[in-house]
Amino acid sequence: MKTKSWLLPLLPALAFAEDVATVVPATPAVPTLNGANTAFVLIATALVMLMTPAGLALFYGGLTRSKNLLNTIGMSVMAYAVASLVWIGWAYSLAFGKDVGSIIGALDFPLLAGISVNEIWATGNIPTLLFVAFQMTFAAIAVALISGSVIERIKFSTWLVFVAIWVTIVYAPIAHWVWGGGFLATAGALDFAGGTVVHINAGVAGLVLALMLGKRNDMGKAAMFPSSVTLTVLGGSLLWFGWFGFNAGSELAADGIAASAFIVTNTAAAMGALAWGVIEYFMFKKFTLVGAISGAVAGLVAITPAAGFVGVGASIIIGAFGAIVGLV
Repeated sequence: MKTKSWLLPLLPALAFAEDVATVVPATPAVPTLNGANTAFVLIATALVMLMTPAGLALFYGGLTRSKNLLNTIGMSVMAYAVASLVWIGWAYSLAFGKDVGSIIGALDFPLLAGISVNEIWATGNIPTLLFVAFQMTFAAIAVALISGSVIERIKFSTWLVFVAIWVTIVYAPIAHWVWGGGFLATAGALDFAGGTVVHINAGVAGLVLALMLGKRNDMGKAAMFPSSVTLTVLGGSLLWFGWFGFNAGSELAADGIAASAFIVTNTAAAMGALAWGVIEYFMFKKFTLVGAISGAVAGLVAITPAAGFVGVGASIIIGAFGAIVGLV
């Protein structure tokens, strides 16, 4: 049989139409574990953990008087322990559970119920349990930071109760506002690694407690020399070291942004140490190690919310500004 020549141009279109008719819609891709990102965040989590019972404990401990050294270190160590249990118990759910009114998360995951070992956190494709652990270290250091405002003025048992309450009713809701889909997140608030959630949050709490508790009993009556400058410098150096996990790890991926955050974190700390030292020298005609390490910590605090968004030039300015504000 002879094919009509005018049908020949239509054959490709007819074949395509037949293919379309038999196409089955593709199912959404299931997130798969990213091994490199997982290893990176595991290391970052360990670094941030080190900041509380080691870095912060020694930094604060060295600044206080000898008779309060062990108590001060114990406040940071036990703050980490209590905050960890509260976070696993219910605070993680309040921070990252299903949004309720843009204010708080629902109690979807008490004791992490419902989170399997195979569940993947979409950002970074890391295990959700690893994300829980990473955020746990942030909650712990946030409340431990407050201890510097109440040293020598609060009972140890009262402090432990405060830790549990504060992580529950203050830290978890604010973490939800910024990182858990709350109203600040929807408003476009940017906080890469905890400038609001950790540092402003803890700073305000520390200020309120200091005003409530008042001065130390012998303030102005007895000399208050630091127990050990060596411990303070060692603790500050451990904080500097751990901060790489704090800031770079907040990217939740081993990529260029994490590398940039790593670089600007170090640059801000270095500039903070230098700026504090120079200003201290011109104001008091001397340079101190406590001042240098305090400047480094001030630079680290200042760069935290911006670590994933700025370059080296901006980090130098931010580090210097943090040191100036901290000293003056």
